[in-house]
Amino acid sequence: MLLKMIKLEDVTIQIGFQELLNNAHLFVPDGAKVGFVGANGCGKSTLFKVLTNKLEASGSVEISSFERIAFVEQEIENPHLTVKEYVLQKDKYLSKAYELYETALDSKKAEAYEEVKRLGGETVDARISSVLKGLGFQEEDFFRPVSEFSGGWQMRLNLAGALFQPSTLLLLDEPTNHLDLESVIWLQNFLKKYKGTLLLISHDKHILNEICDKIVVFENKKLLTYSGNYDTYLTTKATQNKVLERQIQKDAAKKEHLMAFVNRFRYKASKAKQAQSRLKLLEKMQELPALCLDKEEHFSFLETTKAVPPLIKAEGVQLGYDDKVVLNNVSFSLAENERIALLGQNGNGKSTLAKFIAGVLTAQKGSVHFWDNLKIGYFSQHQEEELPLSETPISYFESLMNGAHQTAIRSHLATFGLTGEKALTQIQKLSGGEKSRLLFAKMALKKPHLLILDEPTNHLDIKGRSALAMALNEYKGSIILITHDFQLIQEVAETLWLVKEGKCTPFDGDLEEYKQLLLTPFVDKKQEKALLKEKQERQAQKEAKKLLNANKRKIKADILALERALAQLNKEKEEFEKKFESPLTPDEILEITKKITSIQKEIDVLEEKWFSLSEMLEE
Repeated sequence: MLLKMIKLEDVTIQIGFQELLNNAHLFVPDGAKVGFVGANGCGKSTLFKVLTNKLEASGSVEISSFERIAFVEQEIENPHLTVKEYVLQKDKYLSKAYELYETALDSKKAEAYEEVKRLGGETVDARISSVLKGLGFQEEDFFRPVSEFSGGWQMRLNLAGALFQPSTLLLLDEPTNHLDLESVIWLQNFLKKYKGTLLLISHDKHILNEICDKIVVFENKKLLTYSGNYDTYLTTKATQNKVLERQIQKDAAKKEHLMAFVNRFRYKASKAKQAQSRLKLLEKMQELPALCLDKEEHFSFLETTKAVPPLIKAEGVQLGYDDKVVLNNVSFSLAENERIALLGQNGNGKSTLAKFIAGVLTAQKGSVHFWDNLKIGYFSQHQEEELPLSETPISYFESLMNGAHQTAIRSHLATFGLTGEKALTQIQKLSGGEKSRLLFAKMALKKPHLLILDEPTNHLDIKGRSALAMALNEYKGSIILITHDFQLIQEVAETLWLVKEGKCTPFDGDLEEYKQLLLTPFVDKKQEKALLKEKQERQAQKEAKKLLNANKRKIKADILALERALAQLNKEKEEFEKKFESPLTPDEILEITKKITSIQKEIDVLEEKWFSLSEMLEE
């Protein structure tokens, strides 16, 4: 019996003049769950095209003994079919067995039906229903034509088809892109139970940690394999970098020592032989690989002024479009520094609520009061369509920043990773992630008291998502967050609101509890006690985290205030010191010296406070 495996040897992939892989190697054993990571554009999706015979590459590509390979199709075939029919026809073997059964002679019917049973025909309805409901489809959707659904929902159908059909090898390229959090949680649970070999491209750290037992990294046109999940890879990589850095320093010192001897004695007859020997030793020393350190990204939302709560107060609000009511009897009071994540399936009204809070959508009924000086920063994935595509980020922000100097514009764009040539590239040529960064930069200009983010991570890679999470945690205003990124909610949100069945209510629990609620709707009393204990422990951790985050924000604000005060005092001190450059009377010298001494004492006190707070922040 042949072993199932994937083996790449000396594989080179080139698209036009761009080389993505050069003599790369990869081995994936049967049953492995492998996460593929790397910067956008490094070749992850292109490699999947090679593995599914949609693209050729030089070198040896071997996919052995996988009877059934499943992947998500990019095109929609047969859109006239109903949703249920569309998913069923993705299992070509079962579909063919049904056809043979339908057309079989009476004498062959029993035999044909046995083949249908062998291929899972008796459980097909339950299996299709499970996958479709898991991905957010309602039962009434099963009999609607595929053509009635939007592009995002059609992509969900193609994902459903890949998951429904039995397979021994499953390839998924960013499968969570069109999903809501609830569907992501279901998909994660499905992939955990999947028995075959899984190849997964994802920027979602939570999924890479929960599912994968190997990580393949695209680095310098090679494929580097690490055992363990994503966090384990990061730890291993950091350790490797430390070892390599020490070895590079050690080799550099050795080379310097050998070269110093050669330079000193190469022309001295008595030492020439020894010098030549050291030269040969230098030539034999192997060149170590370059230290490859990931360049971290940093985003920064500008400091905002102190807000007066409540920022927004809504009572008995009804929201919808024309005659359609989406949410009813919505009441809330938004305090300063609140960090809220909205939960609920797509279509339940999360984005509708976000638009209302952002002031984009007017309430059909009810009352709402916005604080008079409230500034709101609103991000929606659909805002990309409103960008002036023919302009560059620099020219676009020249108009937004009222003719500010180009240095200031470049500095602001660089805060969100749009540096160098990217700042001078036409917006239409920027990637999806770069356009998102541009929208973040635009939103930050207002110095908002409230950030409303509707799926901000859709086009961001792992480093971009980490930078966003860090920036949001450093931001001192309030946040309303809609995202399918589990980890982003865990890192940023302190309060959860559930949008469901036309209502918006606080969720009494944390994200882990919500996840368990979705996956295990019915539990026995023993499980209930265990879950209650877990809930209490998580609640205690949540309160501790909330207090820690609040303390961190206060310390950062105090440090910033001290830095401003120190800058002002140093400026005053410099101005007094400059007076010594002019002729002065003894009394004037004495007076100025006293003032400088007094200012220096203030500086010493504030610096001591600054060092103390900085140490507290590090701890």
